[in-house]
Amino acid sequence: MDIDLSPEYTEFRAEMREWIEANVPAGLKELANWGWQPVAGGRRGGGRLQAMADPIFHTWEERLADAKLICATWPPEFGGRGWDAVRFAVFNEELRRQGVPAVRRGMGESLVGPAIIVHGTPEQKAHFLPRIVSGQDVYCQGYSEPDHGSDLGAVETRGVVDGDEIVIYGQKVWTSGAQQANMIFVLCRTNPDVPKHRGLSYVLVPFSPENGVTVRPLRQMSGAAEFCEDFFDGARAPLFNVIGGLNNGWAPAMTTLGFERGGNATTAHLGFEQEFWDLVGVARKNGKAEDPLIRQRLAWAYTHVELMRFAGLRLLASLAGGREPGPEASVSKLFWSEYHKRFGELAIDVVGPDAMVRPDGEGYATDDWQDVFLSSRAGTIYSGTSQIQKNIIGERALGLPKEPQRDERTA
Repeated sequence: MDIDLSPEYTEFRAEMREWIEANVPAGLKELANWGWQPVAGGRRGGGRLQAMADPIFHTWEERLADAKLICATWPPEFGGRGWDAVRFAVFNEELRRQGVPAVRRGMGESLVGPAIIVHGTPEQKAHFLPRIVSGQDVYCQGYSEPDHGSDLGAVETRGVVDGDEIVIYGQKVWTSGAQQANMIFVLCRTNPDVPKHRGLSYVLVPFSPENGVTVRPLRQMSGAAEFCEDFFDGARAPLFNVIGGLNNGWAPAMTTLGFERGGNATTAHLGFEQEFWDLVGVARKNGKAEDPLIRQRLAWAYTHVELMRFAGLRLLASLAGGREPGPEASVSKLFWSEYHKRFGELAIDVVGPDAMVRPDGEGYATDDWQDVFLSSRAGTIYSGTSQIQKNIIGERALGLPKEPQRDERTA
């Protein structure tokens, strides 16, 4: 899509298009299908991980870093360019247009960095933020627990102050990207004697066996093991690594969640758009495009991708006008996750009987469309379940009464 909000952004688009064309290394486009919609818990990211180890990709990474096009939305004093959401969206569109990848610092860029920028001390910002920009620190998330997936305020992982350190005991689960991480941001309970949200701390913890952390992969029904569970047996971090202050972790935790659920709302449609047209290509090739029911469902999918696009445009217009986003984060997350689950079902029907047969390969191999079907279902669970998102929208955006609490005494 083209965003034509003002001559200023039109000029910016032309500038970014020219820069990309001049700096893309030969062979980068061919390393992977960079435009596929990534899915947590799926296998499709494996090809990208291999491509990201290639010297061609490292050349691209260096050129982006030199131009401060990594973490570009961060303020210039922290290594970014201070881009607004409109510029960020335009840049990502131009990368997609030319079939090349953005270079992101994962959760460090999108989740931890914003929490540090908003709640960290000057010393914490000076220490942690450059390490994220350079890729020296790679983060995973320590929020969910076996019995407290969506009730974040009820976490039981303990943080005990020992001199100038905090010592972590407990378990986290559904940790994305744990295999690549050397740091984890942990929400832990440091004061058990106050109401649940008030006794939590947000701690940046070195993530390694040497620091008392054990990581176990969790196999999903897609055959992938992208999620993990983590056990903390005396893992240590300096009190310097507590963001927002001891027992004040709820504020940075909520900052992180706001970016997790809605940080890409302005560009969310881009990957889904390519995925849709790829499926249309399959339907045309195998004759399913002539089936009226399949055509109807493809039309449904197309309208939903377009709705994502227009919702992104509306959000961009609001941001360009200086208005901070409200419930759009939960609306966006609920919309795309429920859409993608149904799209996965459509993909299997388009492929037809062949979708029932797994390809040859190591372990529980799946092809691309089987992977979409199996892994897309996780989207309605992670980053806050669909039920939680509906509660947030109903109670905080629409002002509806809160959901009645279950009485344990009569259960």
